[in-house]
Amino acid sequence: MVNQQTKSTTDIGFTHEDFAALLDKYDYHFSPGDIVAGTVFSMEPRGALIDIGAKTAAYIPIQEMSINRVDNPTEVLQADETREFFILTDENEDGQLTLSIRRIEYMRAWERVRQLQQEDATVRSNVFATNRGGALVRIEGLRGFIPGSHISAREAKEDLVGEDLPLKFLEVDEERNRLVLSHRRALVERKMNGLEVGQVVRGSVRGIKPYGAFIDIGGVSGLLHISEISHDHIDTPHSVFGVNDELKVMIIDLDAERGRISLSTKQLEPEPGDMLKNRDIVFEKAEEMAEKYRQKLLAEAEGVTLEEAAAMVEESVVNDETAVEETVAEGEEAVEEPVAETAAEETVEPTSEATEDTPEDSEGEMVGAAVDE
Repeated sequence: MVNQQTKSTTDIGFTHEDFAALLDKYDYHFSPGDIVAGTVFSMEPRGALIDIGAKTAAYIPIQEMSINRVDNPTEVLQADETREFFILTDENEDGQLTLSIRRIEYMRAWERVRQLQQEDATVRSNVFATNRGGALVRIEGLRGFIPGSHISAREAKEDLVGEDLPLKFLEVDEERNRLVLSHRRALVERKMNGLEVGQVVRGSVRGIKPYGAFIDIGGVSGLLHISEISHDHIDTPHSVFGVNDELKVMIIDLDAERGRISLSTKQLEPEPGDMLKNRDIVFEKAEEMAEKYRQKLLAEAEGVTLEEAAAMVEESVVNDETAVEETVAEGEEAVEEPVAETAAEETVEPTSEATEDTPEDSEGEMVGAAVDE
């Protein structure tokens, strides 16, 4: 009887050490930086316990639950929810791992902004703060900075807080944690869709520097460099312009990559020095001088003389007018034929009552879209 009991005990014996050894045999090895699946099984006041298959439940503190501010764990996690977690630290003295969701969101946010930069995409973001250097925004949850020189706005920088701005990427550097954006470049790119070199535009002087004047042309700023104000020598732009002066300027360069518009009044002078002696005549003949400038550009591009370029422009205009006249003539012939047949039918079968057709007048309405920040 005793031998039977001993045999039974020996057959079913399984100590705690044996169980621990078995767990070690099938336990997964977790390392910081790994992304693993885990299930929430206990919510804590300032965090949550997560089952990731380790011997001890892992822990995620509230500050690691999101790239954005979280006040309560239930804003992000729910009991029994399964999702991905980033292993933030190795096991502590109790064998517990620390997890993070914020790190996953952080990595994916940088991946997304790099993709947006490669696509040269325009993004929109709300300004949440300003400082001496510029304005702060959030892109995909990441903090971005707009330098003051890349803010194009008519109001004071401090008044931008709360405004939604279009932005282009200037620098995306995850290693240095630098995300730099440009409001000016986004506006210039949008404005450039309706601008071209050689075009005359109206603007007002927004600021004056020793090297030139910044001209506001419909919400974007262009630089009228001191060398492009007049053919005559100028010591300082302050001697020519005042802030809020209304001007006619010509676009001489559009740089979408850097978000810059270069302007000139020098190229609009009928006679050298007119911007200093007789500004009104410059603005009066601005379109005429701009046309000569465009012909000059065409001549340089085609490798012909200025007179040949003017003849090419004239020939193009004549051809366009001839094409329009021929199209109108063809349309009139197409309309005349059925009218003649109707007239013949009315002659053969006259009616007792005279009828008068009253054509309805149609009115076309042109709607202009203004770009406003």
